[in-house]
Amino acid sequence: MIRCPRLFRRTFFGVVLALAIFALPAVSRALDIIAPIQLPMFSLRIPSVPLNENVIRIPMTVSRPGGVQRLTLEATLYRPPGPGPFPLVVLSHGTSRDPRERVGERLRYDAQSWKFVSMGFAVVIPMRRGYGHSGGDYAEGEGLCDQSHFYAAGLESARDLRATIEYVSALPGIDPQRLVLVGHSSGGFASLILASQGLPGVRGVINFGGGRGSSERQNCSPDKLVEACGLAGRTTRVPTLWVYAQNDSYFPPRLAREMSTAFRQAGGQVEFVMLPPFGDEGHYLFTDVRGLARWTPVVNRFLNDHGFQGSMPRP
Repeated sequence: MIRCPRLFRRTFFGVVLALAIFALPAVSRALDIIAPIQLPMFSLRIPSVPLNENVIRIPMTVSRPGGVQRLTLEATLYRPPGPGPFPLVVLSHGTSRDPRERVGERLRYDAQSWKFVSMGFAVVIPMRRGYGHSGGDYAEGEGLCDQSHFYAAGLESARDLRATIEYVSALPGIDPQRLVLVGHSSGGFASLILASQGLPGVRGVINFGGGRGSSERQNCSPDKLVEACGLAGRTTRVPTLWVYAQNDSYFPPRLAREMSTAFRQAGGQVEFVMLPPFGDEGHYLFTDVRGLARWTPVVNRFLNDHGFQGSMPRP
């Protein structure tokens, strides 16, 4: 083993200390550059449970006038440790305004899923047809702006979610009688549509900023969207949680309230929560990890109120 003379060691550590001291201004300048991002004054704790991530392929059959198409959907599956059986969260993504951004990327939502896994849920995140590396063509076309077919688009999304549930709920360690549908944006809307179909085992829906037809200026056809929510509310018999932010430009507060009111007046059970403004765009409350602290207590309480025990980790 090579030994260093004592003088050398002292000199070496002195140099290191001096470099560290003189480097502080540079570090400070670097932090000044980062500061405008306005990150929260905390960092996420290391997950208390492993996510046990697996990428799976979900078989799906689609009947069309031209025949039957067999394809598979790409999906991410997270599980808590142990044999289960675990209740299942089906987490559905939104829709990019740019069609080119819909393909090629598998959305993992690992930080968001960790919240549910920590409560004892398994979580599956399917990439619907036309997204990620899933088979099939994009099936959620809404038609012309002033004659948008939001309900029909939601039905197509719901078909993908139903195929996911049929496959994953049959896997070992999954409890098919304890399902929660969770979705963001068009995925939240799809979750509401699927719940309206009376799928066995569904215990509730959590809708983060749900809707369809957003544009950079205004919603394409708000009346049609409100009407679609009313149709879904007629046959939904499970509790639903609607979570929006005050500065959501995709589905502003007035429209979000009209949607939830139509759903409730048609017979649906609604808990509507309007959270304070989030960052520059409230629509990203769920997808941005900085929003975790905002929605965690609301979602945790909703799940506890409807028979799911446990606590989500908080920063």
